[in-house]
Order: sequence, then C-alpha cells, then structure tokens
Amino acid sequence: MAEIVGIRFKRAGRVYYFDPAGNDLEVNDYVVVKTARGLELGRVVIAPTQVLASEVTEPLKPVVRKAEPEDIERAQEFEDKEGEALAECGKLIAKLELPMKLLGAEYNFDGSRLTFFFSATERVDFRELVRQLNSRFKVRVELRQLGPRDEAKVVGGFGRCGRPLCCMNFLTEFSPVSIKMAKEQDLPLNPLKISGVCGRLLCCLAYESEQYRAMKERLPKQGQRVSTAMGPAEVVGSNPLKETVLVELESQATVELPLSEITIEEQPSKED
Repeated sequence: MAEIVGIRFKRAGRVYYFDPAGNDLEVNDYVVVKTARGLELGRVVIAPTQVLASEVTEPLKPVVRKAEPEDIERAQEFEDKEGEALAECGKLIAKLELPMKLLGAEYNFDGSRLTFFFSATERVDFRELVRQLNSRFKVRVELRQLGPRDEAKVVGGFGRCGRPLCCMNFLTEFSPVSIKMAKEQDLPLNPLKISGVCGRLLCCLAYESEQYRAMKERLPKQGQRVSTAMGPAEVVGSNPLKETVLVELESQATVELPLSEITIEEQPSKED
C-alpha cells in the first residue's frame, strides 16, 4: 500500500498527488511542496489516504513540510506584488509595440521566478521584453502563452447563464466538447448561442450529454409511426426531459403525449 495526499495550487486548478511523508495533514491545510517550478505553496483538498501501490504510476514527490503562518504571509505579499508586476509589464509591451494581450502575473513561492501569462493571435518575438523584465525585477522571468479556454479561466467573468464561468469556478480540466452534443440536446446550432466567452463551444454542453443520449434512446424517432388512444399518428418531435412525444394525428392536429401513452408501430421489413 502507498499513502497519497491531494493538493491543489489554484482555486479551480488540477489536483496533484504527493507523498505525505509522515506529515499530519487534514483538508484545507497549507503545505510546502517541491515541483518542477521549485517550491510551491498548496492546499490539501484530499486528506492522506491509502491506495494500492500498483495504482501509483510514478514516484510521488514528498511534502516538504506543513506551511507555517509566515509562509502564508509571504505568499500573500508576493501575490500583492503581482498587480504591480502586471502594470509594469503592460507598459513595456506598449512601448515595444508587441501584438500580445497580457492576462496575468504570478510569483512562485520564494519569489525567485515571475511568470507572465499572455495570449496572441500571431507569433510574438518577446526576447527584448524578457530581457527588460529580467533587468527590472531582478528575478527569473518566464512568459507563457495561453489558449482561448485557459485565457477565460485566468481572466474570469460571467457566462450567458449569469453565473461565474465554470472554468474559473470549479472545472479542473477541460473535457472535449463537440457540436454533436448540441444536436442531441436539440439546441440551436448558431455559434453565437452555443459558444462561451472564450469563443469555443460551451463546456456545459457536456454536462447532460450522456443523460440526453440515454433518454433519447427510449423515445421514438421523428417520422416514426405510433398508435395512440386518439388513433394512428406520426412523431414530429419529443421532449427528453419530460419524456413526452409530440405527434401529428391523421386529422393533422398536433398533441403532446407521455411516452407511456403511445405504442410504437413495427416498421415493415424491406423484404415485405
């Protein structure tokens, strides 16, 4: 058996697993861990638990220690300085006339590295910008380009539903979303109506996709002949959530009936 602890570095960020290394940890405890970017301050979101050693695909890095009050205070001080760094970088971008959109700035735990996030529609030569930023802040500076979805996650905002964006609120990873999901839910295929602020298909299209697919399998397809208490009819629509079927009678009247009140007529085989 192996012991693991789940740690998150950002509010809606991905959960990473570490070896508790004997530290007595509980959910919401802050810890200091070593990552590829150096020491980082993270928050425990999954308490230490035992798992089969075979489930651990790679060696886990150990938790360095439980964070002290001064660690949290120092992290807050660096976070407060990120706004100043962002403003300074914005001035340099304007001065150098670079075609890029600055999105955010982030210091690592000990302040030895400063990362700027940006988006751009074309290739940007930012070597001079990095040189001037290194000279200005006296730390190692990195620039990281983000795609449309990650940009929305960093900047934040509100969706067409009026609620905070899912990606910045609780989504830890971006799931694949396809136009087929919108079709299965009978949504208008107007890109303006099924796209998020990032310009990509709404992440929420995937939330109920499986449920719609399962419910639609129980309903007759459009154009199918059915029998009702009011006589033969043809299916012209359906409502998967209500489990009702919209049918057109021979009198050309259209009625909505529960699935339980219709009988699907068997289609004649091609041999007949």
